[in-house]
Amino acid sequence: MDDANAVDVAGVPASSLNLIDLSSSDIRRSVSLLKQACLDSGFFYVINHGVSQDLMEEVFVQSRRFFGLPLSEKMKLLRNEKHRGYTPLFDQVLDPANQINGDYKEGYYIGVEVPEDDPRAQKPHFGPNLWPSEDILPRWRQAMEKFHCQALNVAKVVTRIIALALDLEADFFDNQKYLASPLRPCACLVSDPFKGIYGAGAHSDFGFITLLATDDVPGLQICKNKDAKPLKWEYVQPIRGAFIVNLGDMLERWSNCIFR
Repeated sequence: MDDANAVDVAGVPASSLNLIDLSSSDIRRSVSLLKQACLDSGFFYVINHGVSQDLMEEVFVQSRRFFGLPLSEKMKLLRNEKHRGYTPLFDQVLDPANQINGDYKEGYYIGVEVPEDDPRAQKPHFGPNLWPSEDILPRWRQAMEKFHCQALNVAKVVTRIIALALDLEADFFDNQKYLASPLRPCACLVSDPFKGIYGAGAHSDFGFITLLATDDVPGLQICKNKDAKPLKWEYVQPIRGAFIVNLGDMLERWSNCIFR
């Protein structure tokens, strides 16, 4: 993203991130841009990824429909021991040193559907999903399952470029065990950092990579150097139809901290 297009939000500077076009036939350029981003900060955009704008907008609409339900209805789908289902306000505390009550957000975890009689269902984080009733939220499950499937395909393409950037074979991360991550629609309701209130406190993700689809409401901030003192936070500009990608702790360790 060009610095000339970056707009400060509430006095916080906007970040400039590399943009990876997944439809490009110039794989060398894609690998070069991604590798530089991973060495510098671990944040970048991906565009032309194959998930239609209509589907992304439908997922936002369906997410708002769920989070707009009465709390009593949402609590019927409270997250289970397999980490599937609804997470209410203050369920997480991502930055306990600075937060008063916890994260002022709601979420909903959805993963690869695994029937109870499947041997994989005995593993942690595997099993059937919890789904809202079709009577209450028609088409909700269909939209989320379709988006989850397509987002996983995007993740596979991104991880192939990551593998090449690490001088590995392109299919190194194709094994499903690397890409069994959940879909998590999330609604951050309010932030007032000066009062210790955060939609989501400062944190690094613990997994491989995160693909984040955002609406046009600004709010996401990133810190490109977690060892800097003081930490420098920058806003990430939403780009219509793009995913914001960040590396997780797992990939940092797998790369011997070369990728951040």
